[in-house]
Amino acid sequence: QVQLVESGGGLVQAGASLRLSCANSGRTSSGYAMAWFRQGPGKERDFVAGISGGGGRTTYADSVKGRFTISRDNGKNTVYLQMNSLKPEDTAVYYCAADVSFAHGTNWRPIYWGRGTQVTVSS
Repeated sequence: QVQLVESGGGLVQAGASLRLSCANSGRTSSGYAMAWFRQGPGKERDFVAGISGGGGRTTYADSVKGRFTISRDNGKNTVYLQMNSLKPEDTAVYYCAADVSFAHGTNWRPIYWGRGTQVTVSS
């Protein structure tokens, strides 16, 4: 069984940075491709970034390209999302997710989800 636990969210001002972490207990982390999704107030849950099991491939939503970076440390069973130049529109609950295979763009179909961490960006 995989259990994903996010951390690192908070309240920041526009232009600031945050790093989210997702700790994966259970099965070895490298067995899954991992992704971050987010759900803003009154919005659907959207794909943000994804990374392959070995970390060699990444993919991003257009809205975060150049500002966010996804990475992973399989030795620590942890995935990260470095978020720079944050904007008020980045305000959302951010979810970590695990998928059996890497996908591009919005084609992820995660089978495990974390409970989320709140990110609030003030203007």
